[in-house]
Amino acid sequence: MTLEELKELPPHTVFATGISNTPRLHSEQIRWVAKRGYIHDWAVYYSTADKEVEEIMKWGSKIHSLDLVKELVVCDEPMIKMYRQ
Repeated sequence: MTLEELKELPPHTVFATGISNTPRLHSEQIRWVAKRGYIHDWAVYYSTADKEVEEIMKWGSKIHSLDLVKELVVCDEPMIKMYRQ
């Protein structure tokens, strides 16, 4: 995804989600959700794989590692610079 594509999305839009084995975050599988913020920023939240996307958007933990974010979400460099850590 590019920063231009992100800018075209309405605020608070979920644009990517998935289930992953990510031992650096959790010993079990996680479900993650990438969501645009109010401005052209964005973040990825996660919880255990049994949680629904809506639950993760409200109560999930934010991923702070940009290296891990890049593993989960394919994005260009201008977009990664807009990641809200």
